[in-house]
Amino acid sequence: MSYRTLAPGQRSQVWIGGPDLPVPELVLETEELLVEAPNWSLDGDALYLNGNGVLWRLDLSTGAGSGLTEVVHEGLPAINNDHVLDPDGRHIYLSANDGQIYRAALAGGPVDKVTADEGVWHFLHGVSPDGGRLAYVRLADFTDPGRLAIMAPHGPTTVVDTGAGHIDGPEWSPDGAWIYLNTEAFTDAPGHAQLARLRDDGLASGDAEVERLVVSESVDWFPHLSPDGQLASSITFPAGTLGHPADLDVEVRVVSTQDWTTPLQRYPLFGGQGTINVNSWGPDSTRFAFVAYPIG
Repeated sequence: MSYRTLAPGQRSQVWIGGPDLPVPELVLETEELLVEAPNWSLDGDALYLNGNGVLWRLDLSTGAGSGLTEVVHEGLPAINNDHVLDPDGRHIYLSANDGQIYRAALAGGPVDKVTADEGVWHFLHGVSPDGGRLAYVRLADFTDPGRLAIMAPHGPTTVVDTGAGHIDGPEWSPDGAWIYLNTEAFTDAPGHAQLARLRDDGLASGDAEVERLVVSESVDWFPHLSPDGQLASSITFPAGTLGHPADLDVEVRVVSTQDWTTPLQRYPLFGGQGTINVNSWGPDSTRFAFVAYPIG
């Protein structure tokens, strides 16, 4: 498994959107590096993205992004676009292309592998608000659907029965009461992912009722709640899309968590994979980041 690169004539564009921003703000454009999946620092000063298998910091403290700086980690295999900040604001959990999850300081330095060598893939998406548990997508191989798995760092894993079909993007709500995800459990149509949630207090038993958030004809992925729990972002793929591929005409949406059916903002773009795989909301809940990959 290798990292993605830009196609000839393609660029990475990092944008800032929000419920009150009908026109998003461009904070970085580069033809040199394919960057993915922003996380917003808890101090509001920076975005953290992956590209070329490593982690990068994009400084926002001077307004528009002032350039990318590599965060150098020792002993870290090439990473992918599944990385989530530790609630302490000083560390980050990173899914690597060896199938494992690592914890590292945002300042760089040595890393700590927190998953066991079980012969499965671990794709991280959520860290509980108290920092004590991780939610990841567990894959034995890429022909099987992903399963929701919960673990403490260095601890045993509970695999949760969410029904048939692939799940992805599991992450806790800010209050820790729910896990939000996308799932194919509601339909027999291949790849027809829909947004859903399940209660945290049902996870320990390995079985939990999955609640559908909205019924749509589109393929909907990666629900991300704002820190205040009032808003959510997600990405919509065309009907019939299998998985969450790159280089499609997609739409990033913002909704109120009280009404998932009525977008407050829609941002059409060329992208998909890497655009909004992980939670990218800013700490003030008014803005979030996403990535487009236009060609030409």
